[in-house]
Amino acid sequence: MLVLSPCPVTTTLSVIGGKWKPVIMWILKDGKKRFGRIKGMIPSVTQKMLTQQLRELEDDGIIHREVYAVVPPRVEYNLTEYGLTLLPVLKAMAEWGESHRYRPQPSCAADAVQCW
Repeated sequence: MLVLSPCPVTTTLSVIGGKWKPVIMWILKDGKKRFGRIKGMIPSVTQKMLTQQLRELEDDGIIHREVYAVVPPRVEYNLTEYGLTLLPVLKAMAEWGESHRYRPQPSCAADAVQCW
């Protein structure tokens, strides 16, 4: 849900914040995906949480949900033009995450505060 704030970071996080929203958008960057495919790519997300995050992204105009009138029902999701404007943000997050993943961990010196 979009929250207008004097802080642009708060406004951005009101749309893309949440444990799974950036991951969902990253998955959809390459094109349409069905619900089951998205769920399969994020095995630790519950169906309820994935549904909720997809609905919120749809409500904010970030993704489009296409329902096909077939049995069984077929639903596909993709980024909207507006959602595509977030790709530079997601790419920056991915680059930071890649470099952070290989960052040396601080060591605990004998006289330092205990590391957890």
